[in-house]
Amino acid sequence: MRDAPIPPHPVPATRGPAPALALVIFDCDGVLVDSEPISLARLTAGLNRIGVPIDVETVRARFAGTSMTSIMDHIARDYGIVAPDGFVEAVKEDTLRAFDAELRAMAGVAEAVVALGLPSCVASSSDPVRLRHSLGLTGLLPLFEGRIFSSTMVARGKPAPDLFLHAAATMGAAPEACLVIEDSVPGVTAACAAGMRVVGFSGGGHWGHDPAAADLTRAGASRVFRDYRDLAAVIAAA
Repeated sequence: MRDAPIPPHPVPATRGPAPALALVIFDCDGVLVDSEPISLARLTAGLNRIGVPIDVETVRARFAGTSMTSIMDHIARDYGIVAPDGFVEAVKEDTLRAFDAELRAMAGVAEAVVALGLPSCVASSSDPVRLRHSLGLTGLLPLFEGRIFSSTMVARGKPAPDLFLHAAATMGAAPEACLVIEDSVPGVTAACAAGMRVVGFSGGGHWGHDPAAADLTRAGASRVFRDYRDLAAVIAAA
């Protein structure tokens, strides 16, 4: 059984022009760093070791963009398997070791962030240790230092809007003046629920052969892009 989807805020019958953008909020995994193929593979291997009959494609479809707490709740409900003590920590450590050997930033993302001309931050389902590790390994940490938000900071993770609303409030931006860049359906759903504009990014390795644009558009993304050379045009159209 899955969590009930978080509905977007009601849209007024009449709306004025959208306010100028004041903040760009980036998800991290699958948006800034190409981590999802690595982390999904390590999570799948860990789940298989404790007897969960699941493959990496199912893990991607069901759990990409969600927190480990939510994932383990789903595993307990859907498969009747409660992870042993230390399981989550072991998977996280295994994933970080794999990151050390394999993790890369998305092509062109550093240059695109530098050229934004707008305030930006990171809002991710990952825990703070993994976030700093990932951004540090890929050289992106200086671009977001002091503006990194984790789902551990709020009561509910994605697809609830809490994390994005917390990031916007801390950055001093109204939700309607924020643009979120997301690669997952839960993330897009969360941004819509927060009353923010959202675009999808499908340039990560986990979307290599999947209909990402259709999935993310159905979830509420106004458009989907694959290449950070297009980011300026995406923002101009938001």
